[in-house]
Amino acid sequence: MNSTDPKEYLTRREIPQLFEGLLNGLMYYRPDDPVDYLETCLQKVRELGGSEKVKWDTFVGPDKRNLPPLNGGQARRSFFRNVLPESSNFPYRRYDRLPPIHQFSIESDSDLSETAELIEEYEVFDPSRPHPKIILVIGGPGSGKGTQSLKIAERYGFEYISVGELLRKKIHNTSSNRKWSLIAKIITTGELAPQETTITEIKQKLMQIPESEGIVIDGFPRDVAQALSFEDQICTPDLVVFLACANHKLKERLLKRAEQQGRPDDNLKAIQRRLMNFKQNAVPLVNYFQEKGLIITFDAERDEEDVFFDISAAVDNKIFPAKEPVAGPSELDLSLVLDIGEGAESSSEFDDQFLSIFTEELKKTKVIFMLGGPASGKGMQCEKIAQRYNLTHLSVADLLQTELTAASERSKLIKDLIQHGSPVPMDIIMEILKDAISSSLGSTKGFLLDSFPCEITQAEEFECRLCTPNLVLYLDCSAEIMTTRVVRRSKVSNRNEVTTENAKRRLQMFYQAMEPLLTHYEAKALLCKINAERSPEKVFLQLCSSLDSIF
Repeated sequence: MNSTDPKEYLTRREIPQLFEGLLNGLMYYRPDDPVDYLETCLQKVRELGGSEKVKWDTFVGPDKRNLPPLNGGQARRSFFRNVLPESSNFPYRRYDRLPPIHQFSIESDSDLSETAELIEEYEVFDPSRPHPKIILVIGGPGSGKGTQSLKIAERYGFEYISVGELLRKKIHNTSSNRKWSLIAKIITTGELAPQETTITEIKQKLMQIPESEGIVIDGFPRDVAQALSFEDQICTPDLVVFLACANHKLKERLLKRAEQQGRPDDNLKAIQRRLMNFKQNAVPLVNYFQEKGLIITFDAERDEEDVFFDISAAVDNKIFPAKEPVAGPSELDLSLVLDIGEGAESSSEFDDQFLSIFTEELKKTKVIFMLGGPASGKGMQCEKIAQRYNLTHLSVADLLQTELTAASERSKLIKDLIQHGSPVPMDIIMEILKDAISSSLGSTKGFLLDSFPCEITQAEEFECRLCTPNLVLYLDCSAEIMTTRVVRRSKVSNRNEVTTENAKRRLQMFYQAMEPLLTHYEAKALLCKINAERSPEKVFLQLCSSLDSIF
């Protein structure tokens, strides 16, 4: 056997690729019994049809994190050191690659040298032929990526790929698959689909159109990690079109699209999250492509035909340089991403539209108020009800406490008010409640508001700004019993400063505020009084009897 025989054998049998996949699986799961784990992996290889079917992430599984291939390009680390330093004002992550695999050299079993040349990447395009021209179209949600991508594809006879449509179609066709069910939930909350899943879907689509002269990919990449992965596993794009549009304009377009199309990822919570993700990722992503001289930025707030005219000129210059040249890559105008500049003052108008959609979504869920005096048992009963009916339990007192720990302007204002003995304004309470409700819309059957509203003004404000509750539960308990409970609870918690007189004064204030509130809900046929003087178990059964009528 000569020295080239082992190398030819390993290359022909895809052994280095198999080793890479096995090592990735071992490093990801770190099994207690690696031998048993490797036996399981090798059985999977047989089921797949041989080692040539193995990819670097075959043994990581459907729940894999965004691990890059072991032999990814390490040279790109310099981008993060030079372009995006630690002190950057824009959030980013470091996407360092794992080091290359070191194996025993073919020439000598004692020489640990790198044999990366034996590790063959999964080729999307035939390496013996020039790959199709690749144009990536990126921008915020609602910037017009789909419209412009289709126009580019039609004008130049290119194939069109919408990454969003690829994923939505896959979700629809494999709705019973656990992996894709989880991905559907991720997308409908406005988060990015797993990176390697997205790349795999793009690869499979590209493999179906190998003879195309050019391909326009709409909505990809969303962040620098996806850009790096695309280059590592597919190719470097020929042109990146960035459609820059002010945040408030994106919001306006998304609200309109939500009304017209009803896409699952156009719900209120998803829209807010997608806009936030775009803000965080846009500047680093554009900077990355600017460093490579690949991107051209266009003002997407104009008429779509005007935008397309400029894009066509850029494509002619970049892809077909024999035509008349146009300006080179442009710098990103931060005002178009961060709402700094003209038009920002009109954002309140679109916030009102957002609130309108929010209230419509809220009407589809149940909203229940739990009222009662001090020591009537509200907290304990709320916990049991929330668990039984899959409700989100919200306490204004707890929300305010959480808000005080945040480093926000609203938190500073609340602290100042409390220090000066002033009550927290109604507007702030409503905003905090709205934020808490918005964050759980779509993932709960309803909201159980504990000790809210406290008086008639709060009730009227809630109905005016948000919605009318479906049910108001009132734990009815005599002043004598509540006084006894408050004093006893104070002694148990070593807070002996709560005397009988203090408890009575507190109850008097409670009754004064509660009387018009109960009358208000009684007139609306929403009030359900529960005898709270009985045992907690009997109180809970009566509460459930009332709640069952609305579920």
